[in-house]
Parts: sequence; C-alpha cells; structure tokens
Amino acid sequence: MKTLYLVRHAKSSWKHPELSDFERPLNKRGKRDAPAIGQYLRSKDIKPDIIISSSAVRALMTTKIISKSLSYPFNQVVFSRDIYEANISSLFKTISEVNNKFNSTMMVGHNPAMTDLANALTNTRIDNIPTCGVYCAELDISSWESISENCGRMIFFEYPKNI
Repeated sequence: MKTLYLVRHAKSSWKHPELSDFERPLNKRGKRDAPAIGQYLRSKDIKPDIIISSSAVRALMTTKIISKSLSYPFNQVVFSRDIYEANISSLFKTISEVNNKFNSTMMVGHNPAMTDLANALTNTRIDNIPTCGVYCAELDISSWESISENCGRMIFFEYPKNI
C-alpha cells in the first residue's frame, strides 16, 4: 500500500499584474489558510516520506508553510516545473518515478489537474479541490510505477473552510 496526499496551493494574489502566472505569490488568505491546513495535517500525525511540489511561487510558498508544520525539511522538497500546468498523464508519470522506498508522497500542485487526478485515482468523485485543499488516497499498489486509474480509495478530503 502507498499513500498519496494531493494538496492544491493556497490562494494566490492578483495584486501585481506585472507578474506572470508562474510568479504569483500567496495572498493574505493563502498565508492564513496554509498554516491552518499544515496544523490540521500535523494533528492527524501525517508525515509524508517525500514532498514533491510545483516550482510556481504560490505552490512553493504553500509547500514551505506546510512542510514547516509537518517538520519536513524544506531543503528535501523536490520541486518540479512539470507539475505546473500539468495534466493527469504527466502527474501519473511524476508519481510513477517516486522511489519505492517512500510509502507516502505529498504532491503540491494546481487545478484542474489535482482534482482530475483525485477523481482518476478513486471511485469517489469530487467537484473541486479548493485552494489549500488536501485529498488523501490510499493506493492498492506496492510500487509507485504501478499507479493507475481507480487503484485507490479516498481516506479524507479537507479544505480550509471545513476546519
């Protein structure tokens, strides 16, 4: 069994129109929600073996806040530009390349791909992973290379407005 946590980045700022989409930072709400979700995950004693994050600024900032809450060394986070503007097949590819010594992986990324991936992994359907939402799936696989559609079941789905 493997466990996958899908985290959508926290709310981003549109305050600086000169910035590219990739460069947008978190806004005030995002800076409030990310620590709340981090504390929620900490309260559930979640300790991912590896965190993989989009390298977009808003995802990087979200990852930094959540990793701190989980006492996960930020310098061990794997950043991938491939997660930015990804689709399901590219996310499956990224996950399939995770070292099998890791049993739990947290991926921080963007919609619509995160919601699409959550829906592809399990029979539980959700409309949307909101900003800073977390979707956890237990996967009935022994190797990350075996990840496929409908290989898991949802364990929990949480987001800031619920906590």
